[in-house]
Amino acid sequence: MIIFRLITSYLAVLTLLGATVGYFWPPVMLIFKDVFLWLFAATMFALGIVLQPLELKQTLREPKAIALGVLTQYSVMPILGLAAAYFGGLSPELALGFVIVGCAPGAMASNVIVYLAGGALAFSIALTTLATVLSPVLTPLLVQQLGGAFMPVEFLPLMKTILLTVLLPLVLGMLARRQLGRWLAPVEEIAPAIAAVAIVIICSYAVAANHNRIAEVGSTVIMLVILVNGLGYLIGGLLARIYRFDRKHQLTLVIEIGMQNAGLGVALALKHFPPETAIPGALFAVWCIVTAAGASSWYRSRQQPISA
Repeated sequence: MIIFRLITSYLAVLTLLGATVGYFWPPVMLIFKDVFLWLFAATMFALGIVLQPLELKQTLREPKAIALGVLTQYSVMPILGLAAAYFGGLSPELALGFVIVGCAPGAMASNVIVYLAGGALAFSIALTTLATVLSPVLTPLLVQQLGGAFMPVEFLPLMKTILLTVLLPLVLGMLARRQLGRWLAPVEEIAPAIAAVAIVIICSYAVAANHNRIAEVGSTVIMLVILVNGLGYLIGGLLARIYRFDRKHQLTLVIEIGMQNAGLGVALALKHFPPETAIPGALFAVWCIVTAAGASSWYRSRQQPISA
């Protein structure tokens, strides 16, 4: 099973490698055009598999911390995405892409990073789960309200996609967990690796589908991606201290806020909008995984309280 642990441990490297392949050899990744939504559903199914009811119940005894975390996620990042859209001097498609990235919930990638960093895993999963459950309503609503100034956005199609690719696979994964019996332990070890591979492929496909446009947009979009990601970490750290979270919960909130479910953003953009809309999400997905994985390793090695 060491291969599965290696996949999750080197998620950042694999994401960067996949994005490189997608950019320089697009046909390699374009073969996934018709299955990228299924791949995303696989990540949510895997999250349902690894959800541990006891650990989750203990975390749910701290509803205030979870509520603060979800509220922070659905306020800080949408505002940052909207700011990038308004002040970045971007085309309507790219501007909407930043709004979509900001309005996406957390993802299983953040759970993997929190686990590897030694953060509060149950808290991370609780945030991801609640944000995911709320996402069929909140994400399309926020995208419609914030992104409608740039391009027409329809609420119901976005909601339907999120229900079918996020919430339904999550519930099915939780139900499957109860039926696995003695197979649960090996499947729990495999599930994060499957999710990691799916995330790498989704991001790589988005890069491949937009390789010409990425070259054309220049450094502005890349700098905005770096800025939004960095400010997400910064504000998440500041708010975690204001909330008086302990070290593990501070680290977890920083990762959860700075890492959006850019894979979902990419999937929504490719499904419902022009391909250019997926560029911010594709770049953000690659960048946030690389920065979170690198920073988490650094913080864990020093075992110091995280600062914003």
